[in-house]
Order: sequence, then C-alpha cells, then structure tokens
Amino acid sequence: MKLDINEKDALDYHEFDQPGKIEVVPTKVLSSQLDLALAYSPGVAVPCKAIEKNKEDVYRYTAKGNLVGVVTNGTAVLGLGNIGPDAAKPVMEGKGVLFKKFAGIDVFDIELDTTDPDAFIRIVKAMEPTFGGINLEDIKAPESFKIEQELREAMNIPVMHDDQHGTAIISAAGLLNALELVNKKINEVKVVVNGAGAAAISCARLYFSLGLQEENLFMLDSKGVITTDRAELPPAKKQFARETKAKTLSEIMQGADVFIGLSVADVLTAEHLQAMAANPIVFALANPNPEIDYALAVGVRKDLIMATGRSDHPNQVNNVLGFPYIFRGALDVRATTINEEMKLAAVKALAELAKEPVPEIVKRAYNNKNMSFGKQYLIPKPLDPRLISTVSPAVAKAAISTGVARKVIEDWEMYDQELQTRLGNDHKLMMGVISRARNNPKRIIFTEGDNYKIIKAAETLKAEGIGEPVLLGKRDKIKAICAEHHIEMTHCEILDLSEPANEPTLRHYAQLFYHMRKRKGLTYEECYKLMQSRNYFGNMMLHEGHGDALVTGLTKEYSKSLIPALQITGVAEGYKKVSGMFIVSRKDKNYFFADTTVQENPSAEELVEIIDLTARAVKIFYEEPRVAVLSYSNFGSAKGEVPAKARKAVELARKKFPDLVIDGDIQANIAVNKELQQEMYPFSHLAATGANTLVFPDLASGNIAYKLVMELGGAHAIGPILTGMKKPVHILQLGSSIREIVNIAAIAVIHSQILTKTAK
Repeated sequence: MKLDINEKDALDYHEFDQPGKIEVVPTKVLSSQLDLALAYSPGVAVPCKAIEKNKEDVYRYTAKGNLVGVVTNGTAVLGLGNIGPDAAKPVMEGKGVLFKKFAGIDVFDIELDTTDPDAFIRIVKAMEPTFGGINLEDIKAPESFKIEQELREAMNIPVMHDDQHGTAIISAAGLLNALELVNKKINEVKVVVNGAGAAAISCARLYFSLGLQEENLFMLDSKGVITTDRAELPPAKKQFARETKAKTLSEIMQGADVFIGLSVADVLTAEHLQAMAANPIVFALANPNPEIDYALAVGVRKDLIMATGRSDHPNQVNNVLGFPYIFRGALDVRATTINEEMKLAAVKALAELAKEPVPEIVKRAYNNKNMSFGKQYLIPKPLDPRLISTVSPAVAKAAISTGVARKVIEDWEMYDQELQTRLGNDHKLMMGVISRARNNPKRIIFTEGDNYKIIKAAETLKAEGIGEPVLLGKRDKIKAICAEHHIEMTHCEILDLSEPANEPTLRHYAQLFYHMRKRKGLTYEECYKLMQSRNYFGNMMLHEGHGDALVTGLTKEYSKSLIPALQITGVAEGYKKVSGMFIVSRKDKNYFFADTTVQENPSAEELVEIIDLTARAVKIFYEEPRVAVLSYSNFGSAKGEVPAKARKAVELARKKFPDLVIDGDIQANIAVNKELQQEMYPFSHLAATGANTLVFPDLASGNIAYKLVMELGGAHAIGPILTGMKKPVHILQLGSSIREIVNIAAIAVIHSQILTKTAK
C-alpha cells in the first residue's frame, strides 16, 4: 500500500516525544550503592581482568554478542542518493529499529564523514572490539564492493552489506520456487538483469552459486546490455560482459525466461513481456514503483509469475525477511564472517518455509484463507512468526558446518525457545491486528471529531486502509485544524450536528431514544437535548447501522462516555454487565488484565462473566487464555472476603467452562511465575505454563496494577478494550496518544469483523 506521507508528520514523528527512534536502556538494576559498585568502580574491574586473560570472555560479560553496528557514509541512501552522513542518520536508526523488533538485536548506528574507502575501512576495522557484527548500509558502488571485501578479510566478526546481499537472498529464494512451479531448471534458463548496481551484481553472483550458468545471464546498465565490446568497463561489471549482438532491453528480452529489475519504474513494457519465453518470471523490484505495473503485467501474460518490492502485491521481496535473522544466527554462534554457505542456507530456508502449510495466524493477518505455495505465494510473509526460528538456525548451522562458528549450539530445541523470546510482543500483536483490520475496513464513528489527535488518527486510519473514519464535530474547527497542521481529510466524512441538514436525523434519533427511555423517566424533549450530544448521537448511529464501530472518551471521564453506550447500544445477549481489559505487553509475552475500567466490586457471579468475556477477548488475539483469579492469598492461605470470592468464582467458572484453564485464589507474582508454582503449588492448573490472563477482584486493584506495571515495569499497555457490548464501542483513556487511538480503532474494526461474521 502506497502511503502519502505528510512532511510535518514525519518531522514530528522523529522529533517528539524525544528526538530519534532509538535509545540505550540499562539491562541491570541500578538502585543501590552495591549496584553502582558492581556496574562501575570497583566491581567492573573483575570482568575487565577476566577479558584481559581470555578475550572471548567479552561475549560473556558484555553486550558485544548481541550488538550490531549499522555503518554508512550516506553516499547511496535508497531513493535519496548521496545525501551525506548526517542526513542518513534517520535511515540508520530505522534499520536499528527493524533489527530490534524482528530479531531482538541491539544496534549502534555509525555515520562516517568520509567518502574515502580506505579511511572508511580503517575506521570500521578499529571498532571491531565494540560489535558482534557490522551491517554496512547505503554506500555507493563500486566503493561498497571494496569496503565489504576488505572488511570481511580484515575483521573477525560478521560483515555484510545488506543493500547487496539482502535483496539477493530474498529474490533467490523466490526465484528457486518460481522455477520449480514452472518446471524449469536454473542451469538452463536465460536471465536478464536490468540494473548494474550493488544489489544487481550481488543478485547475479548469488544466482551463479545456485547453479545459473554465467553465459545465460545478461546484465544492462544505463547504456544498455553490458557486452564484451564495451570499452573501459569497471572491474565489477567485467564479469557480466557477454558476447552478443543485442544492445537494448528489447533485443535481449527475446526468449528470456527470467527478468530481474533493480533499476527504475516503467522500463519494462508489454511488448517486452510478450517477447519472453513461456511461463515467464518477472521480479520487478524498483521502489516505490516497479519496472512494470503489476496489473498491466498480469493482464498481458496469464502465464506470468511476478514479484515486486511492494506490500500491496503478491510476492513482496522485502529485505526484512533476511537481514535480522541472518545476523541473529551469525551472532548466536559467534561467527567470524557471513560466508556464501550461510547466505545460501538462508535462501534455502526461506524457499522451503514457503512450501510449508501457512499458519492460521498468517492467513488471518493477510485475509487469505487459501494462502499456500504457488504463483501468488513464492516467499514467506514478513509477519510470519516462523521466520526467526527457520532462517536463524539454518544460518547458525551453516556457520558451524563451515568452521566459522566459535560457539557450537548443542540443544536446538532450546535455541528455538530462546529465539521466540527475542521479539517484542506488543509490536507483533499490533502488526497482526492492523493487518487483519486492513483486510476488511469498517466505518468508525469518532464522537470527538474536532480534536486534533482524533483528526490525526483518522488520517492515519484512512491512509493505512484500516477503516473509514466518520468525524462528529464542528466542520469549521475541523477544517481549521487540518489547514493549520497540513492534514489531508478530503475523503473523510464530517458530521456537524449544528448544520440544518442533520436536523431530520437528529429528530429521528431522538424519537428512537425516547421509545427506549420513556419508561425510565425521560421525555421526548430531554431525549432531543441529549441527542444533540455527540456521544448520544454517535451511539445511535451505531445502533442504527450507520457505522460499524464507535470510539470515544478522549476528553471525557470513562463513566460519562460509557453511560450513553449502555443506554443505547446495550450489553451483549447473555450478559448482564460489561467489563474492561488491558493488554500489558512485555518483551517475552502478553498479559491480559481485567476488569480494569468498569466493575467496581464485582460479586463472584459477576467475576464469572468477567472471566468469560476476557477469555473470549484473549482468543481474538490468537492466544489461549490461562486465567488466574487474583487475591492476596494462595489457595486458601489467608481468610477474607477477597480470597473467598476468588475461590467461588473459580469453582463456578470451572463448572460453566470446563475446558478453560483457570485457578485461584492466587497472588499475582505466583500466578505469572510457573517455576514458583511448580516448586510451591505443583497442583495448580497454571503450574505448567503460568497465567497470561489476570482477573482482579475489584476495579481498584486492576486499575492500579496495570498503571503501575505500565509506568514502572518496562511494559506497554494496549487498551482499554471494552468487552460485553452488543456492538463495538471502545472508550479511550483520557489524553490517549495518536498511536493509542489508532490501535484502539484497529481493535474496534476487528471486533466489528467478528460480530459481522458471527451474525452470518
């Protein structure tokens, strides 16, 4: 999906709340004099002396083994060219974010103010003691070839220029699978590569390693086909010079089996496609627009297999499928280099993964129930959770087998478990939610539509294809905010209740509300007055099917936003009350807290409803609920109203939901610590896994707990998520950020999708 980025948004994103996208976070407690003494003087001298005696101990006592340097001089930044090291820094920080989010690798970005390749090499070589690996980035050819080659030879840690090898590895996996589908052998096909930069040359060399015959590959640069009669070819291009009379793309495409585009948009024509052999393979990888439009290409050749660099077409060749996991595997065995065998192992792992049955979570994320190996699915999707446990071990095994690993992994099952803990769960969870929302966007009503944050969130929802926002608010105010902040809202619906055109709808809604509340003390005039409130009007829109979900509460207390929803939308059938849930996401797992927003002091019977609603909500996020009903005691160790209520709720819930994993009364720390349970309470139903769903005995404890964990515990909170409503109503926290609003809106869309599916 192509997004039109607002320049001010991009600048604000990088400037606030603190400049940049990365920070250094201590991994050890520093809360006492002893901690400080251990962290620095005098305690730090002990590991220093140990490393002095045994250099390899640097991996035991420092972060070197999980630290990659992303190094550039800014001479070839994707889409921007030679912008220099300072201007390249945002890109390098972005690369650091991807390393961290997809593979748990820490990054220092290094921008060098030199275009002299020898100086660049000296500086990077001198930094070897700091890093476990070096990712070279955005360095122009031909200098990039010299820099990578000499650093690989000089350094005893993995060095890889991702611009060269990332695209090569991912495209090679796709190419192998495409050739298999059309029953062609790589050593027999004719391949045309349009583009002769670092990525193109690296792709060609890797294809040779897979069996492509050199004489069957033809490369073009800006002057046409690289031929042997071309004078003064640079060394990097000489390997690709061919004896041929063909000089142009049109001439060389005759009978070609494969086209690899690493050049510019729209250079490939329908005539070129028609000239290719049967069952042609086209990888048009120019970004943001490919060498030929996807719709045009598949329209011209029905037998075509095509890949691009775009996420809105099948078979996206995306470097994020490779570099995080390749470095992960290399770091974990302390490899001295990333050799050809390791790259080929990554290629084959990716190719084989695409042939395996696709997990349901991936199918749902991309709204494709029939996703399976074929022309539309040559390579795995970036959101596939199996990537880290497939590519990284393959790379690590190749490093071990080729003798470049300084650490041998003995227990591969344990290694797989370690890999799963590397990922940030909040990132994975919301990426999945947003992908699912995009598959079937819904109409989202915002009652505070003339608030800047809501308008910005609406712009994001619209741009990312998550939903269709409907803004309830003063039209003039919305337009003024959009003008001031350069927000594009041309296609966003605005409803200003003060405009005469909306008066008939307002009166109609007032009449409907009167019929709902006439025996509860309200007159028509009172209903009409209440309906002029956007909260009431928005809920009536939802009730009448004039919207699919409602988001409110940014500027009002939670209870004031909830009352209209209860009066109009109402509680779901089979339930007496609603409840609120937060997702508290830590590095290793997600926890689901309830009730955190609604029920002040629920009875045991009401706790059973909360347990049911929360367990159902947990399953929406493709996790199995393991429920702990919390107390200040453990299995009867203390007396009191709270433990008794918790025990009764568990007893009732087990009878009503016999398949649910649940236990209590139990203290919070015991509930989430399976080792403690196994040691002290091995009979607990949660002892094998620990709890991931925490049901609190009252509103105060739940609300306090999630807020403390969020502020002090290094966790991220997603919510609140209102459960038990007849239709999707979600109430924000006061002062929610724009991203939090977008997240809740995406969850509201998923909620609507599920209710729509259930109704059918």
